Amino acid sequence: MEIVMAFVIGFLFMAATYLMLSRSLLRIIIGTGLLSHGVHLLVLTMGGLGGEAPPVLADGVEASQFADPLPQALILTAIVIAFGVTAFILVVAYRAYQSLETDNTTHMKGSDSDE
Repeated sequence: MEIVMAFVIGFLFMAATYLMLSRSLLRIIIGTGLLSHGVHLLVLTMGGLGGEAPPVLADGVEASQFADPLPQALILTAIVIAFGVTAFILVVAYRAYQSLETDNTTHMKGSDSDE
């Protein structure tokens, strides 16, 4: 299962890098969202996919059967932070589009002759 996750994570990183290198603000925002999802999957995979029992002490359950709750807690926190950052970036991009009437980053730079 880790091999499949490695390919999925690699594909997400590849697509995110491609999108973030484009000139459209919307593609850059989608790329950052894909990158954050790839990082979430990476943390979950590195934390271990094994463990079927909940992390609660019970009779007859060995320590190797417990699911590790730390990566799950870290990912949950990271998802909330990524949502907040994405919402902020969307608002800034919308305001920039209203002001400049373009989402192309090359046209947003302007030039010295515009002043």
